[in-house]
Amino acid sequence: MSENAHLEVPKPFDTARWQARLDELLAAHHVPGAALAVLADGEIHELASGILHTGTGVETTTDSVFQIGSVSKGYTAALAVLLADTGKLDLDAPVVDVLPDFAVADAEASRTVTPRQLLNHTSGIEGDHVNDTGRGDDCLARYVESARNVGMTNPPGATMSYSSTGYNVLGRIVEVVTGKTWDEALKELLLDPLGLDHTMTLPEEVLRFRAAMGHMGEPGEVPVPTPLWNMLPRSAGPYGGISATAADVVRFARLFVDGGTAPDGTRVLSSAAVEAMLNREVAMPDEWFLGAHWGLGWGLFEWDGARGFGHDGSTFGQLAYLRAIPEKGLAVALLTNGGSAAPKVYETLCRELTAELAGISMPAFGPPEEPPAVDTVPFTGTYKREGFLMTIADRPSGEGAPGEGVLRLTYEGADGLAGTFDPLVWNLTPVSDTPARTVFAGRRNEKDGWIPVVFYALADGSRYVHFGVRATARSTA
Repeated sequence: MSENAHLEVPKPFDTARWQARLDELLAAHHVPGAALAVLADGEIHELASGILHTGTGVETTTDSVFQIGSVSKGYTAALAVLLADTGKLDLDAPVVDVLPDFAVADAEASRTVTPRQLLNHTSGIEGDHVNDTGRGDDCLARYVESARNVGMTNPPGATMSYSSTGYNVLGRIVEVVTGKTWDEALKELLLDPLGLDHTMTLPEEVLRFRAAMGHMGEPGEVPVPTPLWNMLPRSAGPYGGISATAADVVRFARLFVDGGTAPDGTRVLSSAAVEAMLNREVAMPDEWFLGAHWGLGWGLFEWDGARGFGHDGSTFGQLAYLRAIPEKGLAVALLTNGGSAAPKVYETLCRELTAELAGISMPAFGPPEEPPAVDTVPFTGTYKREGFLMTIADRPSGEGAPGEGVLRLTYEGADGLAGTFDPLVWNLTPVSDTPARTVFAGRRNEKDGWIPVVFYALADGSRYVHFGVRATARSTA
């Protein structure tokens, strides 16, 4: 019997009930404001709750604009796949065929990395290269030039490791192929045909609308506004620089639900391009965080046999979530302006919405009631990638609740980021242990949700940990 056998027949969208539920969850988890949009029964339902800025008290409305962070990657991916589908870009030819001056620190990767590997996060290029290259239209060209010393997390194609850096390279490819800035190409090829007039990339465009301010704070605390509205440079656009309403995010997701056409019938992406983006390109070492597989731009999951896609996004104090299940005609976008417990609001709402509107049970992640016994010795040590260091150690006996946590993960800045933030600590509890991988569930305290921490080896035997959708190699020194 399937897990959803006990679920009721899908119901129509009850606006009043979901408004009350959104209000309740924001208050319970200290999230200042949020906008929720849901595609169900062929219609988009819009809700808003709370305030945009605790310092001003301005009310959140359905036309309020939020930063969607890395959900932006789905838009950049769609541009690249659209260009490939029209014969203007070969996803499997080296990047240097389009960007002759492209290079990273590894010479072999510089010669061989392809746009497809950038799209499905298997390029191996270190993913967190942030560089403010100014407000000019040449910001992406200058960003790609600045990436020459960026290192590798792993050999190209060896594993999946999330790379924002790679998506900025894709953004520059879009510019070279189209002869337009990434912002212009996005607007002309996607936003305008879809009627997404509440989606934008530049702060001067955001000023036309009610804009959410980010908020930050520890679990259980009332969050406070961030010092600036947006701390990302313009060069972050392709990997995280889009702002939008929740309804516009769902309208973009609907493009993939409807097979590439806009609601008025305009063909924006071919059905083949849509299928390519939703094809399972690579298996995820961590199959819970954003899906069991990655496609061309989207995390791909399967809940109760129904395939779906989605992405999360975060900026300084704003968190965004998108999930869609095409065969059920369902898409959910939740945009929030802060609070460390916003993930719990998303998880609760998404689970309840998919159950009621699609009859699907969204899986939960966490350790079993009786965690398996695991030999911790193979996993202890240091794991390092450019800018970040993880130390895995046995957890001191007698600390914490009985049976909770056998390892401790300490996460801190390294190299140029050393000392830029206080070390973060997760306690790790075993979930499963197989020859291919050992899975732990980690959380910082009892108020946090569980996150996956996966230990595994590449084909060459090198040991890795997958944490936060990124692969980090065990140090050999």
